[in-house]
Amino acid sequence: MPIAVLALLAATTVHGAALNFCDRPSTLTAPQQDRLLQFAAVVRRELEGSGQTVALISRSGLDLHRFGIRYSHAGISLQASENTPWSVRQLYYACDEGRPRLFDQGLAGFLFGTDDPAVGYVSIQLMPPDAAAQVEQAALDKPRALRLVAATYSANAYPRSLRYQNCNQWVAELLATAWGGLADGDDLRARAQAWLKTEGYAPPAVEVGALWVLWAGYFIPWIHYDDHPATDVAALRLHTSLPASIEAFVQTRQPGARHIELCHNAQQVVLRRDGPPLAEGCKPEPGDEVTPLS
Repeated sequence: MPIAVLALLAATTVHGAALNFCDRPSTLTAPQQDRLLQFAAVVRRELEGSGQTVALISRSGLDLHRFGIRYSHAGISLQASENTPWSVRQLYYACDEGRPRLFDQGLAGFLFGTDDPAVGYVSIQLMPPDAAAQVEQAALDKPRALRLVAATYSANAYPRSLRYQNCNQWVAELLATAWGGLADGDDLRARAQAWLKTEGYAPPAVEVGALWVLWAGYFIPWIHYDDHPATDVAALRLHTSLPASIEAFVQTRQPGARHIELCHNAQQVVLRRDGPPLAEGCKPEPGDEVTPLS
């Protein structure tokens, strides 16, 4: 249990196979890679058929179900990406440099960033046309997107501080830049966080659960506590941005947003539009679309 709690704090550093936890080698077998490629094809087909050109996309990474957390990492999927169509623009921790970087990654690579290749989940938020156009413009505006990148990464970054940033906080601040009509400038992150606070963005606390987990964090270069209120640290309750808090904010801010959730196991891909969360183990229910995996 304590190791899993520590993993929770580091969850937002999980990214594609070439970027996993300081570039550790991929352990995916050929059948697992084939399954994930088939899953990526279904996700891409859904995006292409959505009638949209941008989407907020999140995926499962570490197994955090015991904490009630399914998704750990979010980014912006862009049809007009100069990398490949529907690549995900995201923040990641460049271990060799010890700093955060923006990275455009194809859908397949994005989905390869999982510790559980047997079962995986993807959540897609499609925003109303005007809101989507603003997000697309902000995401494709490289100077503004890069201006939002903090100098120092922290997987458990406090969402009301400029000292650090995690991958999901970058997405939240990008949404603020887009919907708040914020022009570029040296203080862009400060204005984005002020706008988010005014609009009610408030990620719930994560229960750390054990004091030694905090101590262990001092030996991990992408975990920090000095941006969090001392009362939160003492209570072992840390507020940080996760995909669920961003999705909740999008649904509140943009009532017309559509939600699509997909999952896969060894046999099939299950797709659900605008419904409750998919069942654990990727078990389909009446009304779900099922695509067999070969």
